[in-house]
Parts: sequence; structure tokens; C-alpha cells
Amino acid sequence: MIEIERTDLEKGIEERCGEKVRLCFQCGKCSTGCLFSPAMDILPHQIMKLVQLGQEERLLSSRTIWICASCVTCTARCPNDIDVARVIDTLREMALERGVKPAERNIPLFHSCFLGNIQATGRISEPVLMGAYKTLSGDLFSDIGLAVEMLRKGKIRLVPSLVRGRREIRRIFRESGRKGKGQGVSRG
Repeated sequence: MIEIERTDLEKGIEERCGEKVRLCFQCGKCSTGCLFSPAMDILPHQIMKLVQLGQEERLLSSRTIWICASCVTCTARCPNDIDVARVIDTLREMALERGVKPAERNIPLFHSCFLGNIQATGRISEPVLMGAYKTLSGDLFSDIGLAVEMLRKGKIRLVPSLVRGRREIRRIFRESGRKGKGQGVSRG
């Protein structure tokens, strides 16, 4: 059997997250199960192939690593038990570390607001999350009608509820080094 040498990117991904990208045989199940694939410039199975080929710059500048919701549907569908979502999370972290400008400008901002909301209240409060996001993104009024309608129907509450264990949640953030300010999202 011919052994193909692994690229530095593939080795780096395996060292960082433990996933053996080489096991991907391009069945495409990860891509067909992804709800966000219509918005992606590179499909999940293509991400795996590009990692194998060492296409770091192309991957780190892609829209896909920011569009991925880390829902792990791709991971659940993989017949080789590759955590495809973890590989994409790792690429997102690498892009942040290298200062690569995100192809989707507001998604890292949304992640930051999301984490800050959880750190502050212990859970998501839609009005607080969207207020922070809308203010920081400068897009204050584009969907104000939808917000009013959701409030009117009781779908969202104005006053956030707090969890009792907020101190423990802040400790988790502190210990993980994630302050909810400009950090990428990672599950592990």
C-alpha cells in the first residue's frame, strides 16, 4: 500500500484537536447533512480534503469556518467517526490566532456577544444578546419590526432571567481563558 505523506496542516490539525483527517474518504455525508451548506463556499467534506492537501490559506480565509454553527450534524453522520465540526472549530481558532480577517465580518462579533451574554447571566437572553450585537455591529434597525412582533407575541422577554450558578459560570470562563470578548467558539 502506498503511504501518502501528511501535510503540515493535517499534522497540525491532528495535534491540536486529535482528529485524523486522513480517515476521510470523501463520502460527502457530512456535507449532505449540513443545514448551512447552501451558504458555504467550501462544503464540509471539501474542508477535509483541503486540510489533507495543506490548503491552509484558502481554508482560513473561507466563509465556511465562520458560517458553521458547530451543531455537529456532520460529526454524527461521519462513518469514520471524525469530528468534522471540531476540525472546523480548530480552523476558526487558527484564523483568529493568525489574525486572518474573517470572511464573515459579523459572525465573530455575534460569537463574542453570545459568550458575553452567557458569562453575565448564565443563559441566553435574546434582548440582551441582540441589543449588544446590534449596537456593536452598527445595524440597529434592519429588523426592528420582527423584534416588536416577537415581543408582542411573548416569544422573547425584555428582562433577562439569571441562573443561580453565575459565579461558577464565570469561573469556567476564567479557567478556560475565554472572556466572551473576541474569542472564537470551541467545544473542546
